[in-house]
Amino acid sequence: MKIPKITSRYCKHCKKHTKHSISLAKTKKRSALKKGSINRAKKRGLGVGSGNKGKYGSKPPISKWKRTGAKVSKKPDLRFKCNECNKSSVQKKGVRAKRTEFK
Repeated sequence: MKIPKITSRYCKHCKKHTKHSISLAKTKKRSALKKGSINRAKKRGLGVGSGNKGKYGSKPPISKWKRTGAKVSKKPDLRFKCNECNKSSVQKKGVRAKRTEFK
């Protein structure tokens, strides 16, 4: 998907339409707890008892059939920075694309 580097859009801080420069935000990878970490936490007394255990809850067993991986396309996290007040805003909705490119 090709995106222009500068676009005109409404700035909620300036309360008017201004030029905005677009940039991609860096994405972080979320780490999940492994089974050993859960067992260690249970020995420490975490995630025991009744109710929702949250991240210490039950995980699905490792199966023999092949699981599907992550989706091929991702929604880019676009940040729009106002050229007048230098405040940035995040896009509300993303469009799935394999690759984002600024022209």
